[in-house]
Amino acid sequence: MPPVIIENNCNGCGLCDLLCPVDVIFTENKKAVVRYPDECWHCGTCRQVCMKDAVKMEFLPAMLCV
Repeated sequence: MPPVIIENNCNGCGLCDLLCPVDVIFTENKKAVVRYPDECWHCGTCRQVCMKDAVKMEFLPAMLCV
């Protein structure tokens, strides 16, 4: 699943926007927005750099991804 932004936690720092390798996350109105969820590589960079735990990602078990 693509990342989900928890708006109450997001402080709009822009790190996820800056570091997303495929530019699916943008900062709009001082909040992160997943603009292109279907293009997400599910790399987890956005979740790793978020200091406010504002990015939630759910990963499917490997056997369901085939």
